[in-house]
Amino acid sequence: MRSKFEWLFIGITVTVTLIFFAVIGSMFLITSVDGFISSLFSPELTYAIGLTIGTSLVSATIVVICCIPMAYTLSRYDFPLKKLFKIILDLPMAFPEIVIGIALLMFLGSYGIGGILNTLGIELVFNSTGIIIAEFFVALPYAIKMLHSTFNYIDPRYEFVSRSLGYSEVDTFFNITLPLSKQGLFATIIITIARCIGTFAAVLFVGGGILMKTDTLAISIYLNLSTGDIDMAITSGILLVIISFITIAIMEKYAPETYNNQKSV
Repeated sequence: MRSKFEWLFIGITVTVTLIFFAVIGSMFLITSVDGFISSLFSPELTYAIGLTIGTSLVSATIVVICCIPMAYTLSRYDFPLKKLFKIILDLPMAFPEIVIGIALLMFLGSYGIGGILNTLGIELVFNSTGIIIAEFFVALPYAIKMLHSTFNYIDPRYEFVSRSLGYSEVDTFFNITLPLSKQGLFATIIITIARCIGTFAAVLFVGGGILMKTDTLAISIYLNLSTGDIDMAITSGILLVIISFITIAIMEKYAPETYNNQKSV
């Protein structure tokens, strides 16, 4: 027999969840099937999909390559100003994404190192390279945070035993630590890709939001809404919702297993 308190909390949960579902689901009812299909296979959206997938995979790969040693360093090693470094790396999660975009634009543009790089024929803004850089800086703090928690759950004694048996630090890391963290690493990769795909403000500033050049799916929503092309904007939004749903579904499947594995360690 459920108590009144339990029914109250269940009711709040169900009500708010249904409101969320109604808000998100309304987007699927605005555009017609014909409008969705025609927009989906239009040259503009096809280009946006390809650019989004390509840049996201590249930036996510770079993020994962960087976050593994960084998260392990913050989890295992002590060094001067370690807490300050952790605060700096966590900082982008605390302020709006647009701040990262402005900072990157100033740093990579003519006010920063852009002037020097331009003389060398290197352009880092208003192109796909700028998109990758923006996605990298937005996603990296989240990836480090997730993987840092994963490494923290792994008992260092496993590594000490491996070292005592004569294995090097490199062998121990790749044969003991990484295998034990594989579920957390998988979750980190999934979330990183999703974060890169959904990056908007930073990509808009650094990439420039140029049609058929730097318009990812998130940027496509903004550009098409500004021009009044509702079908195109809604189709872009639906695709992002589907991607997010798949991401969360994967996380729901593997996150409990990840937590239990880490806890058992």
